[in-house]
Amino acid sequence: MLTSYRRVLTRPGTLLFSATGLVARLPISMVGLGIVLLISTATGSYGVAGAVSAAYMLTNAVLAILQGRMVDRLGQARVLSVAAAAFGVTMVLLVVSVRADWPTAASFLFAATAGGTLPQVGSCVRARWSHALDDPREVQTAFAIEAVADEVVFMVGPIVITVLATAWDPAAGLAVAVVACVGGTLAFCAQRATEPPAHPHHETSGPRPPMPWATVAPLTVVAASLGVLFGAAEVTTVAFSAEQGSPGWAGGLLALWALGSMVAGLLSGAVSWRRGPTIRVRWGAVGMLAAMVPLHFVGTIWLMGVVLLVGGFAIAPTLIASLSLTEGTVPSGRLTEGMAILQTGLVAGVAPGATVAGLVIDAHGASAAYLVCVAAGLVGALAAQTLPRDRPPT
Repeated sequence: MLTSYRRVLTRPGTLLFSATGLVARLPISMVGLGIVLLISTATGSYGVAGAVSAAYMLTNAVLAILQGRMVDRLGQARVLSVAAAAFGVTMVLLVVSVRADWPTAASFLFAATAGGTLPQVGSCVRARWSHALDDPREVQTAFAIEAVADEVVFMVGPIVITVLATAWDPAAGLAVAVVACVGGTLAFCAQRATEPPAHPHHETSGPRPPMPWATVAPLTVVAASLGVLFGAAEVTTVAFSAEQGSPGWAGGLLALWALGSMVAGLLSGAVSWRRGPTIRVRWGAVGMLAAMVPLHFVGTIWLMGVVLLVGGFAIAPTLIASLSLTEGTVPSGRLTEGMAILQTGLVAGVAPGATVAGLVIDAHGASAAYLVCVAAGLVGALAAQTLPRDRPPT
């Protein structure tokens, strides 16, 4: 297994751009929570804090596709460096507006601007891997590396920002997120040797290559369904732990879920698959659905940990196959945009999933809320079955 990873990470520049991309992505799991901690501490209102955080997440989801399109046209370094600077400035202004007790509208404005300018490094890292590697099997391994990196981001980020906010200052966690984003993004952009070429569009160059929506649209539905599933599972697991009288176990249960996904991602990247990515997306989505069904019936903490650990094995392989299918289908001139569309679907599903699960928890308890995850998994599995068949090799 290590041979597969060593082969791609020893290519010139790949280890460095992957590592800096990991640092630059830390704010993905930090800023939303950090905004809630900052504003709720300053105002005492979780409603306002949640609304401001939602404004940040909404603009991030909506404008990610536009940023991806600009990256394809103008190049990664030009777009990401400007976005990182804008993100850093607006995040500082957000903290200042809260500390100086400016009108709440200012906090909404700065949060929305920060969300819209957050550099889409995740999509750019994967596009850079696609440019650096020629063998589809090596690209699959590289995407597995980034899937594991994403799991690290979502395991480490919330812990760091919560500890800093509670033990030191609510703004400290956001400061770390800004430094990681700006510093990591600029270091990533400085590596020009591995940057994919830009594809500027001119009137004389003809129309842009078409986006293969027959593939991208179902994949986006799968990604959005996974986002709903993630958001619902996180909130429901916290409620389940509280109902069992062990609220402190919520983080451990979710960490086991992420651990299962991380291990599966590592294994997936080392395997030479005989089946194409379309088949793997279809089966992976069905696996996600199957993994969610038992959660409704679990009644103990230890058994929930086992079920979540096993269920996590379906996450990373499904996402890796989805990205591999995107990479193999979307024209190179729109690859970052295509990656961003999937990322937008994933991010956009989290908040609705958490909201619906919260309403079900209030009305019927945690076990019933796991059915929200089942419903999301069912939608994703059905969407995956509509994907066009893999094209035969030429």
